[in-house]
Amino acid sequence: MLLQLHSHPVLRSPQCADATLSTNNAFVNSRCISFLCYIHLVTRQGSAETLSSRMYAVIRDAILMGEVEPGSRLQTAALAEKYDSSTTVVREALTRLSTERIVRNIPQRGFFVQELSIDELDDLGRVRIHNDTFGLRLAVERGDLEWENLIITTHHRLSRVPRRDPQLPAVTRLEWTDAHRAFHLALLAACRIDIVQQVAAVVFDSTELYRRWAAPSFKPAHHDIDREHEQILQAALDRDVDRAAELLASHYGHSHAIMLKAGLALPERAAQSSHEA
Repeated sequence: MLLQLHSHPVLRSPQCADATLSTNNAFVNSRCISFLCYIHLVTRQGSAETLSSRMYAVIRDAILMGEVEPGSRLQTAALAEKYDSSTTVVREALTRLSTERIVRNIPQRGFFVQELSIDELDDLGRVRIHNDTFGLRLAVERGDLEWENLIITTHHRLSRVPRRDPQLPAVTRLEWTDAHRAFHLALLAACRIDIVQQVAAVVFDSTELYRRWAAPSFKPAHHDIDREHEQILQAALDRDVDRAAELLASHYGHSHAIMLKAGLALPERAAQSSHEA
């Protein structure tokens, strides 16, 4: 008798793809059956969520790296085959991404990468400044030593991760983007208002998608991002509410102004609306 553990959808991952258990009736006793049931139960309860989170990260990174054009359709079957997963896991990941506005879920049509427009980028900048400065003001007022340690730690990691890949100097490394995201969300962590933190995360990711598709003339070096991060951190630690909010607003304003001036370098296909794709 041949039990192929990887035939179960939950276990269809690279780590489990070759996992098999060969045995026969003479060797299958109650202890073996109990063990297999335990493994099956654990994978259903634990690994399903892990696989969904892993798929979410893979698709999210591909979109933010510009590997998939804005407005492109994301077919669950094709993605499941590409990443050796199940359509259920892929659909769960895409649904999660749709709540974060990286992906659009259009009823009766499926999932699409979010479309981009200069008008929306302008609106995102306004929302980001108002939401995050409000959250930062509260965080500076309410933050404790644990929060101070969090923002110091996330800033330290951000300062240590190289922003550019020497082989691809025009592309921001995903590791830096993740560290950048963690720092900005940490700044708001002590505001104690969930919706403010959720909006901050969604707008950050949406803005990052625009950053990936900014025109080649876009040059982040126009302002000293590292220095701005240091100043925001110091103002927060000094409990200077007004200065911290002012610095954060200026930091966002600089980045959005540069992207707005540069415009978007979208392929012709991506420039079309998803209902025309």
